[in-house]
Amino acid sequence: MLLAGEDWRRTFDGMRQEAWRLETLPVYRVPQEKDLVRRFLDGEPVTREATQPWFDRVHGYVADGRSVGRVHIVTQPLSDYLRFEFEYYRHNVEAGEAIRILDVTRRPNPLEGVQDFWMFDRSRIVLMHYEPDGTQISREVYEGAPEPFLEYQRIAIAESVPFEEYVKGLDA
Repeated sequence: MLLAGEDWRRTFDGMRQEAWRLETLPVYRVPQEKDLVRRFLDGEPVTREATQPWFDRVHGYVADGRSVGRVHIVTQPLSDYLRFEFEYYRHNVEAGEAIRILDVTRRPNPLEGVQDFWMFDRSRIVLMHYEPDGTQISREVYEGAPEPFLEYQRIAIAESVPFEEYVKGLDA
């Protein structure tokens, strides 16, 4: 089953405890971010107002006792898109999202070949399908057992560092 529009939003709003994401790409081509990315590359900061819809949703989930988290696998040098996304992440962290970075620049990727996914309540998996350039094709509800994805999450968290720690090393 593919998820889009309101079905996608209901998937988030229906979670009871946790939404968690694995991101593996250096670029995501998101139509609603196109102008923000262009302005960022032109030197404009990414303001909290620009991130407000996601900020408000995450803040609301966290206020309700639910958690939102992700691990993004990266290599250096960071792509222009990742530099933009990291500015966006600063606001997400402020909202309460637990973001971690798994840098595989100087080591093997422990999750090589694992595709992007969201996991809801450690039981419902949504596979994220992308073109090679980072354009999203679809979101698909995975019909199999969640155990492999629980293991991917365990590895990703164990091998990554908190976003704030990672960017301190970049800023130094």
